Amino acid sequence: MDDQYAFLSGLVAADFPAGLEVLGDVGAETHAVLATIGSILDELQLSKDRMVKVEVHLADLDDFDAMDTAYREFFDGNAHPARTTTESRRLFGDSKVEITCQVRR
Repeated sequence: MDDQYAFLSGLVAADFPAGLEVLGDVGAETHAVLATIGSILDELQLSKDRMVKVEVHLADLDDFDAMDTAYREFFDGNAHPARTTTESRRLFGDSKVEITCQVRR
């Protein structure tokens, strides 16, 4: 059933005013988007350990290491959801990182 999951899709740093100063820095954009995801999860009364799948789109796959470092800092311990990372050259607002996730309710 679809109501067993929350879907957060297409979040980029260009979507929110506080993120504008981080555009262009992959690590900072990743931190900003994940912080927003964390805030949304708090509003939904869900914890990040309920995330089951994450899709990360990078404007340049060569930025994987910078994204991955910031991504790993978001999660506690070694528990990470399944993740797919792809290159998507044209992201909204000249963002370098876009994140979509599925969270079990």
